[in-house]
Amino acid sequence: MSSERLGDLLFREGLITREQLDKALQEQRANGTRVGYNLVKLGFIQETELVKALARQYKLPAVDLSKFEVDPKVLKLVPAELASKHLVLPLKRDGRTLHVAMADPTNLGVIEDLKFITRYDVNPVIAGEFTLRNLLDKHFEANDTQVANLLDEIAEIAGDEDIEVVEQKDEEVSATALAAAVDEAPVVKLLNALLSDAVKRGASDIHFECFEHEIRVRYRIDGALQEIMRPPAKMKAALISRFKIMAQLNIAERRVPQDGRIKLKVGKKVIDYRVATRPTIFGEKVVLRILDKGNLTLDLEKFGIEPRAEKDLMEAVQNPYGMVLVTGPTGSGKTTTLYSCLSKVNTIDTNIMTAEDPVEYNIFGINQVLVRNEIGMTFAAALKAFLRQDPNIIMVGEIRDLETGGIAIKAALTGHLVMSTLHTNSAPETVTRLLDMGLEPFNVASALNLILAQRLLRRICSNCKKKYEPDDIELDAMKVHRDMPLGDLRFKQDALESVKLKAGPEAAPFLQTLTPKTRVGELPFFKGAGCDACGGSGLKGRQGVYEVMMMTPTIRKLIMQSIGAAELRDAAVDEGMLTLRMDGWMKIMKGITTTEQVLRETSA
Repeated sequence: MSSERLGDLLFREGLITREQLDKALQEQRANGTRVGYNLVKLGFIQETELVKALARQYKLPAVDLSKFEVDPKVLKLVPAELASKHLVLPLKRDGRTLHVAMADPTNLGVIEDLKFITRYDVNPVIAGEFTLRNLLDKHFEANDTQVANLLDEIAEIAGDEDIEVVEQKDEEVSATALAAAVDEAPVVKLLNALLSDAVKRGASDIHFECFEHEIRVRYRIDGALQEIMRPPAKMKAALISRFKIMAQLNIAERRVPQDGRIKLKVGKKVIDYRVATRPTIFGEKVVLRILDKGNLTLDLEKFGIEPRAEKDLMEAVQNPYGMVLVTGPTGSGKTTTLYSCLSKVNTIDTNIMTAEDPVEYNIFGINQVLVRNEIGMTFAAALKAFLRQDPNIIMVGEIRDLETGGIAIKAALTGHLVMSTLHTNSAPETVTRLLDMGLEPFNVASALNLILAQRLLRRICSNCKKKYEPDDIELDAMKVHRDMPLGDLRFKQDALESVKLKAGPEAAPFLQTLTPKTRVGELPFFKGAGCDACGGSGLKGRQGVYEVMMMTPTIRKLIMQSIGAAELRDAAVDEGMLTLRMDGWMKIMKGITTTEQVLRETSA
């Protein structure tokens, strides 16, 4: 890049006179505007000539903005304040690359900010500052009208659906100004539109975060957070208070966490939102968990459980007694799995009782109890009460301690089917965890019917899926090499037959001769190229991976010997269990997910 100043370059090339340059420099000192902008404004040079000179100076491509149509969707990727302050105009998105017009493409700090905010690679091109400012004024209005612009955007999102607060109470605020702001149309419309839009996009959570000079709103979609917008910072107090009013929380309390619920009627659907506020140094963070019963899928086959694993699970939950445990981290779909199991056994002649914290979905025919530790209604207390109510099936939200585990084991051994969850990494480790709690190996071995561990992986976008060849680094990360046979990964023929049956159309032709002798290098690998349907990520939707350990006589015997988790896993695999990593490989072979996703969520 040339170090020669722009004015000197233009004078040397004979495009302007020395007197014209001096006048532009005077204007720069008076108004703080750039020399090039002043030269165009004063009529000393055509902007097209200026842009060509800038391109030669910076050795970067240039764009004539007067002939370019800006995509309104792309404009939303960059906050108005940043665009106006640094003279940046987003032009178009090409896969993972965002092309932006800049008056000063040497400002690397702004380029890094754009990368962080948009999550795209940024390709700067040079544009004339005069036209650039006019377009920015046209597309991004001044701060005083930001709220109006934001509401126009939200109105487009919300559509014509009616949004009605089902449960709400009046607030009591100390500050009169805040009380007025909370009920203003912009605040009410913005939050109603966000709550409705999140449901339409299939988000599971809404994150409302306060920083020193701005607010950020993000949705969690398919397990990944995506930034949606940045409302004006001056709306912070009113927006937080409005959330609290809707969730029936104390708006005057800003120092301690609070939890509540919002129930909204969006169109014809009633949606529950679980609200949690937490104080931060720049204001309260509000997170809403969206509980849309219409999106509750109770068919595990649709989530990708393998046929044998599903058969073992259904057999275990249809036993008249015993214990079924589901394990995995928060957000891995344990509650959905338990509800799916309960739906299979929810018949008129069965008494089902659940203790949950919180009750996420109301299901007809099941007696659901909300655990409230503050009044003594713990999981253990609820379990004791259930046993006096003639239950057939008991579901306990989580086994957290020896008391709860002991009561659950006793119930399973005395003619009741018990379902529950634990937070462990794998099915074999769940046994170790129960023994570490102090439960007797004999009771654990006798009571357990089945343990299921699970994770959720992101699916490859079906719209932009393509076949590719992984490099050695990618395979090394998965602890395999090209010449390794699938048998070394402990796959048996019956499991591989399942791959053939349910592979996607792109993968199926490659898998007809799949055997344990097939080498990793012969497998098809797929990934998403990035498109509008998946927001450029190459991923859309989620898929479960499952590790189902059935209690066979061999496994029960090993549990009574207090054998370690590693040895227990090896024995279970010998009896046909697929580990989480093996099930992940099944999804890779079927063309459902990527090695990156499997590596992130499972261990070898």
